[in-house]
Amino acid sequence: MKQFSAGDLSRNTGDLFEAAAIAPVAITKHRKPRFVVMSMERFEALTSGRSSQVALDVADMPEDLGAILDEGIEAHFRDR
Repeated sequence: MKQFSAGDLSRNTGDLFEAAAIAPVAITKHRKPRFVVMSMERFEALTSGRSSQVALDVADMPEDLGAILDEGIEAHFRDR
């Protein structure tokens, strides 16, 4: 996540808004993230329950995606 200091709010407002239009931006105070600026569309999607994230049962996954998942899991544990 891109970060701007609290001082950047007045000095680089245009850059901050441009970045926030693409993805949420952290505002830091004393080098620690304190606030987030994001587009209204993203905020509304988060608060209205119409997020793009979906939870599905693995049993409902198409076979080709299941095979890719299985390979990834096997590779992860094999490489440990």
